[in-house]
Amino acid sequence: MSYLAESAPVTYDIKLDVTLQSAAMSAPHVISRSNSKYLYWTLKQQLVHHAVSGCNMQPGDLLGTGTISGPQAHEYGSMLELSWRGSKEVPLGEGAGVRKFLQDGDTVNMLGYAQAENFKVGFGDCAGKILPAVKFP
Repeated sequence: MSYLAESAPVTYDIKLDVTLQSAAMSAPHVISRSNSKYLYWTLKQQLVHHAVSGCNMQPGDLLGTGTISGPQAHEYGSMLELSWRGSKEVPLGEGAGVRKFLQDGDTVNMLGYAQAENFKVGFGDCAGKILPAVKFP
C-alpha cells in the first residue's frame, strides 16, 4: 500500500541474542544471533498498518514484531527454523546435547541491545522456562 512506502531506510541495528539452557546445563548456550534490521516490516510500517484500520494506539500499547530471522542459519528466529522443522539438531554446546524442539525444564532467554564504538544500550532480558503440562482431574 502506498501509505507503507518508505522514502528512506529506517531500520535499526538492534542485535538479538537467544540462549537456551536445559535443566542439566550450568550455563546458557547461544542458539541464535539475529538483528532487527532483518524485519520484513519496519517498526514505522507496523505502527501505521495497525493504526490505519481505525485501532487507536494509546501510550503504553505494545506491538510485537513476530519472528526476526536473518539470512544465515545461525540467525534464524525460532526453534522450528533452527531445527528445520525437526530435521536438524541444534547443538547446545560441548557435552550439553542437542535439541530439535524445546523440552520441559528448558529456559530460553532473549536479549536485545544496540551498540556503537563507545556505548551499549540494552533492552533487558526476556526469559521463560518450559514447565510440564498440568494434569487436570
